[in-house]
Amino acid sequence: MDFAFDARTQELRAKLLTFMEQYVYPAETTAHEQRLRLASPWDTPAVVAELKAEARSQGLWNLFLPDAEHGAGLTNLQYAPLAEITGRSPHLAPTALNCAAPDTGNMEVLAQFGSDEQQKRWLEPLLAGEIRSAFAMTEPEVASSDATNIETRIAKEGDEYVITGRKWYISGAMNPDCKIFIVMGKTDPENQDVRRQQSMVLVPRDTPGVEVRRAMQVYGYEDHSHGGHAEVVFHGARVPAENLVGEEGGGFAIAQARLGPGRIHHCMRLIGMAERAIELMCRRAAARTAFGKPIAQQGVVQEWIADARVAVEQLRLLVLKTAWLMDTVGNRGAHTEIQAIKIATPRTVLDIIDKAVQVHGAGGVSQDFPLAELWAAARTLRIADGPDEVHQRSLARRELKKYL
Repeated sequence: MDFAFDARTQELRAKLLTFMEQYVYPAETTAHEQRLRLASPWDTPAVVAELKAEARSQGLWNLFLPDAEHGAGLTNLQYAPLAEITGRSPHLAPTALNCAAPDTGNMEVLAQFGSDEQQKRWLEPLLAGEIRSAFAMTEPEVASSDATNIETRIAKEGDEYVITGRKWYISGAMNPDCKIFIVMGKTDPENQDVRRQQSMVLVPRDTPGVEVRRAMQVYGYEDHSHGGHAEVVFHGARVPAENLVGEEGGGFAIAQARLGPGRIHHCMRLIGMAERAIELMCRRAAARTAFGKPIAQQGVVQEWIADARVAVEQLRLLVLKTAWLMDTVGNRGAHTEIQAIKIATPRTVLDIIDKAVQVHGAGGVSQDFPLAELWAAARTLRIADGPDEVHQRSLARRELKKYL
């Protein structure tokens, strides 16, 4: 695969592969053992800080951010193979490189739309990996796949905004290092243009009226490594008017700008998850015997492995094409391809991981292998950043326009 990338990408890719082998994979067990001894399950294991320091010293830091002033200045096409590698250890590697969601999207929002003061107060410590953040959009009372349904109210009162509403599955909010929320709500609910009703404001976690109520589970997991997924209630929380991100009524557009890169980042990492599942599946098949011969010699297992390899190669090419289009014609020009990878990648990777679970038998659903958590993560991404059906609907409409 190296031949497809420029010299800088190949250099970073080689460095990152070595970093994964020498530091990240060995730290997976260490992080788990340290977490069991923490005072709170939401505290960060000490080994994570060690990984971050090492990654930063090697120049493997903020690789996701194309803005050279704040990040590594890589294009989407350059970042794609690097994000794929981190996907092989999705609960540790992205954090080690300061490339973990939701911080990545929040940093992109602040870099693109934040004021000088907002960037100084919040973007700089996020870029330095000193704090974490959360993006508060999804709500339990409405179908949040349609962002115009959001009911949280952001009311202007004098020189303050007052936030009232209930959010859930707010990723990272359980982590004590999470210091800032980007909250999306309605400042103008009567606006005839439903896409100009929403705004975003910055709400520090310690603001009076902010209640981090509970951690939400994902298929029984609490996802400690990403700081959990919390239910958060805003009881008339007040913030200064200068905490508005961008302009009033600009929340929907900012959300769309944030989600485009986020969707392709998820798909890049998903390919890495699939590669690790294939590796585990092959190792298990070669090491176990059933009915008098190695599992690797069972015809159905060989079919699974062959189909998985074909599927991953197809997905990778589609993701790379999408990354190239985002770089050359922008997110709007790559809209069809972004939707295509968002539909195809989680669904396909989920099937590959499921086959790897099957080859592992009881071990596949246990805590002794990463497959169960990988499966839960892949399944969740068929909902996160817009469910499959929303993207299918939009993609179909675009195709039909050619004939109607």
